[in-house]
Amino acid sequence: MKAWVGFLRWCGLCMGLLGAGVLQAAGLQIIDDRGVTVTLAQSPQRIVSLLPSLTETVCELGQCHRLVGVDRYSNFPASVQALLKTGGGIDPNIEAIVALRPDVVLMATSSRGVQRLEALGLKVVALEPKNSVGAQRVMGKLGQLLEVPDADRIWRAIEAGVSAAAQSLPPSARSLRVYYEVSTGGYAAGAGSFIGEMMTRLGVQNVVDPALGPFPRINPEYVVRANPDLIMIGARNVNGMAQRPGWAGMRALREQRLCVFTPEESDVLVRPGPRMAEAARVMARCIADKGVP
Repeated sequence: MKAWVGFLRWCGLCMGLLGAGVLQAAGLQIIDDRGVTVTLAQSPQRIVSLLPSLTETVCELGQCHRLVGVDRYSNFPASVQALLKTGGGIDPNIEAIVALRPDVVLMATSSRGVQRLEALGLKVVALEPKNSVGAQRVMGKLGQLLEVPDADRIWRAIEAGVSAAAQSLPPSARSLRVYYEVSTGGYAAGAGSFIGEMMTRLGVQNVVDPALGPFPRINPEYVVRANPDLIMIGARNVNGMAQRPGWAGMRALREQRLCVFTPEESDVLVRPGPRMAEAARVMARCIADKGVP
């Protein structure tokens, strides 16, 4: 009997503490792409984002107002251009980030400075999508972090847009063999990357062997041997391309089957974020204009 009375008194004490707000829930927990569980007392109100695709997703979820700082490459939507720039993934400005007093810092898993920021007491959520499944997962994680219901609506819109872009192309596009160069140094979009998966969805064939990985560095001779029907490349990387050994003789260059994307188009294409449907439309226009006879 005494034990039962003691239990009731303990329960009464717990209820009183709950009413006074002393006992709180464990908080908001997110498992990031490192496998690290990050716990926050509540959904973050001050966010620094160091990856453009994460910045764009935060804004697409209607939470752009929570951003207090972004990396130098985050330029969409236009409103983020007024925010303090805090370096990049390779060279984050630790002092500037700390001075912003963020509740959380969003970074790629490959970014430098994660451990230093955590050592300074900041919460870091590392998310880095490399393929379509990863992009969908990251959007869901950010929806959870920001407590935005139905974050999956972004992915549903992307899927619908990509499907529409694929349906806009004629069956003859399926015979096209395509090389997509992502960045300087000959880094290409492999079949396992989100760009490579987009190419597959649009029905074209990627000349890069899937075994080479999502974004392999390709020897120029490899491309010559592959002799693609169509080359996709950004304006930032195209200078000197025709002077690469053997490239002038490839069909794609001889017949001007070359899509040179503007910097704005390249930003859309290389970011696995909410503008992936727009990326599919840009790529489909390239295929229709330059690739299909």
